[in-house]
Amino acid sequence: MARNEEKAQSMLNRFLAAKQDEKRGPKARRPYLATECTDLNEADRWRQQILREIGRKVMEIQNAGLGEHRIRDLNDEINKLIREKGHWERRIVELGGPDYAKTAPKITDSEGNEVTDSRGAGYRYFGAAKQLPGVKELFEKEAPKPTVRSRFQMHKSITPDYYGFRDEEDGVLLAVEAEAEATIQAQALADWQEKDAERQAALAGVTDKAARKKQQQGGDGEDAAGPQFVAYVPLPDQKAIEQMVLEKKKAELLSKYTSEALAKQQQEARQLLNKQ
Repeated sequence: MARNEEKAQSMLNRFLAAKQDEKRGPKARRPYLATECTDLNEADRWRQQILREIGRKVMEIQNAGLGEHRIRDLNDEINKLIREKGHWERRIVELGGPDYAKTAPKITDSEGNEVTDSRGAGYRYFGAAKQLPGVKELFEKEAPKPTVRSRFQMHKSITPDYYGFRDEEDGVLLAVEAEAEATIQAQALADWQEKDAERQAALAGVTDKAARKKQQQGGDGEDAAGPQFVAYVPLPDQKAIEQMVLEKKKAELLSKYTSEALAKQQQEARQLLNKQ
């Protein structure tokens, strides 16, 4: 690389380059105003030149070691070239050329968000200019604040569907419930029939065993109605029961309409007369 630079800086090479520049003539300079250009091809050539300059400066501004002042100057130059490119694009449309602003591809940032068109108002930052003091804060997104909803706001968004009020309108739930209910009923009936068969079998076995035992005993003291029960405690007859009920009612009436002293005197009189 050093050898090539030495060749380019040699006296002979510089002399030859100057001769070629004389043959090509003076280098054309881009008009200061786009309205001064009346040739469509020339306008398109100047636009291409601006695009190359923008690309070169954008690559240069990626280097964060250039220093803050140089980075700011480069960013200013890029924004100026972008505005100038917009002027030339509008001039090309006026001269009957294509509208590059509409046919240009959409530009997106690192997060996939679409960047606004370069002709729009606003100052844009490129490369290392985004990390400059005072600029970095502009690109930092604030964390979203948690929103606390009130009870009224939560109940406001609740619809009848939340409580299941309209679940039966389409008829699907009713059909599913009917099918499940029929399955459960059939299963319950099968279980009951199985248990009833077991009970009938057990009852038949007990009856057969009792019949066999009766045949073996030969019917000792038992009739067809079943075994006879014997009460070993004397039971009162109907007349005695009525007398007891009458005495109880009398005692209740006396306790209700007589005083304790009078009841005590009657009790003493009965004891004297040997009456209970």
